[in-house]
Amino acid sequence: MHRWSELFIPTLREAPADAEVASHKFLVRAGYIRQLAAGIYSFLFLGNRSFNKIVAIVRQEMDKIGQEFFLPVLHPREIWEASGRWSLMGENLFRLKDRKGADMCLGMTEEEVMTEIARKELRSYKQLPQIWYQIATKFRDEPRPKAGLLRVRQFMMKDAYSFDIDAAALDVSYKKHYDTYCRIFDRCGLKYMVVEADSGAMGGKESHEFMVRTPAGEDQIVSCDGCNYAANLEKATSKLEGVEDLRPEGDGKPLEVHTPGQKTIEDVARFLGVSPKNKIKTLALMGEEKDGKTGKTKLRAIVVLTRGDHQLNEAKLNGMVAQATRPMDEGEIKALFKSPAGYLGPIGIEWAKDLKKDALPVLLVDKALEGRSNLIAGANKEDYHLKNLTPGKDFHPTAYADLRAVTAGEGCRNCGNALRIDTAVEIGHIFKLGDRYTEKMGARVLDKNGKEVTPIMGSYGIGIERILTAAVEQGNDENGFWLPPSIAPFEIVVSPTNVKDESLLSVAQDIGQRLGAAGFDVILDDRDERPGVKFKDADLVGIPFRITVGKKVTEGTVEVVLRSTREVHDVTIASIVEYFQGALRAKA
Repeated sequence: MHRWSELFIPTLREAPADAEVASHKFLVRAGYIRQLAAGIYSFLFLGNRSFNKIVAIVRQEMDKIGQEFFLPVLHPREIWEASGRWSLMGENLFRLKDRKGADMCLGMTEEEVMTEIARKELRSYKQLPQIWYQIATKFRDEPRPKAGLLRVRQFMMKDAYSFDIDAAALDVSYKKHYDTYCRIFDRCGLKYMVVEADSGAMGGKESHEFMVRTPAGEDQIVSCDGCNYAANLEKATSKLEGVEDLRPEGDGKPLEVHTPGQKTIEDVARFLGVSPKNKIKTLALMGEEKDGKTGKTKLRAIVVLTRGDHQLNEAKLNGMVAQATRPMDEGEIKALFKSPAGYLGPIGIEWAKDLKKDALPVLLVDKALEGRSNLIAGANKEDYHLKNLTPGKDFHPTAYADLRAVTAGEGCRNCGNALRIDTAVEIGHIFKLGDRYTEKMGARVLDKNGKEVTPIMGSYGIGIERILTAAVEQGNDENGFWLPPSIAPFEIVVSPTNVKDESLLSVAQDIGQRLGAAGFDVILDDRDERPGVKFKDADLVGIPFRITVGKKVTEGTVEVVLRSTREVHDVTIASIVEYFQGALRAKA
């Protein structure tokens, strides 16, 4: 049993001026963390106890499926060059030089290091599958650290990596991690969702995020209350209501119409008396890709067509073209379209037939336009637009693809119910990487037939701090927060109302010792403070149960307060252990 009077718990009345979200405010006020520099935090006594409990849960569950490693934080440039991510990660990667001038970086993830070990040590399919993990500090040179522990430059992550002989085996490893993550977050007491996700810079074919809804989040998730569909906004799809096409005008061929000064979708639709749903939005972009051999940047025109009332989902686009994109500048627009911006369209340009093989400009058309007819788009001529445009007849896309951003209220693709969009915090992310790293870094094994093949990988991450912050975001009020018992620094605080009263202090000590002996994590608030001060601190610091030892002791009872609901129960002193065995162990 710990005594509050002997501990360093520096609670504060006021939150830092820059604290915007609940978890930042309360973790500082409760004495869990202190900022050393932007995006860099120290964990104090209470914070470290919660942190270690989370780590223990993660380790216990991961040990059931994998083997724990401990890897270097300092990485040589060569392995990041081999994977292609030395340049891809840009300024997010902390870089430094050793005394000999060799380039190094601080690890923000361990795909390269784990693949290097696999490359040197794995020789045969008989050694597969392998699941290796570590729980260690990572570094990211975050340009805008904010929101306390939610966007930082130094963080603790559990990252795991699987190596399998083929896709079927990877499915098994992936499912093991999926189920393990559910057990971890269940044990940590979080209300979470599993959503389809975009893999981003990690690469890979299939990806799921484990998300907690909270206004403090920076991610947006699309979900359906009518079924189990959920996806990150970057990946989400929906079912659109049908749109009535316009009737053809004249002979049905593209018809040029004068639209003086009308540049925006809304202006043109209003001028022509049509809905933006019958217009084509033309987005002129430039793809940028570095040549791995020369280091020079290759440019390629990428034009995207969406329905007039839709927005482009950049993550979907970047995932399809596998390169970064930017808006074309004025000179690039005129060079391709021979027209100023505001009047752009797909007619009169020779488009690539193949996204990868053809060097011509790429025309990607959102699937919402597939099958539509008699649409309106720019005529590539100042002050003019074209009517009667039908994709596949009047112009031929390089490819059709789902490129639009879903909006709230659209129909669920599975059940048709209206979709909702919420902000959320990502607490875990799993990826099927395939052979992206093993192929580039030269990892090979012999299969059953003695043929040399490339093993395929999965990557699986959990943000340890994210679990703590998500729990605070889910459970707080104006007075502080409460954590799930499994990750709280203490499960129970015993608060005698007057420590100068020997009888009260003696009962409080006895209760604390008995609960401690029964395996509960208990702190005795033995400070010589007014009851109100103690109760305020207990409300603030995240402990889920408080036992008030006061005047009811003469009746053989104490008050047990459940922090989350403020429910108060009178419990006999004699049965206090049994009470918590029911209240707490049932939740374990």
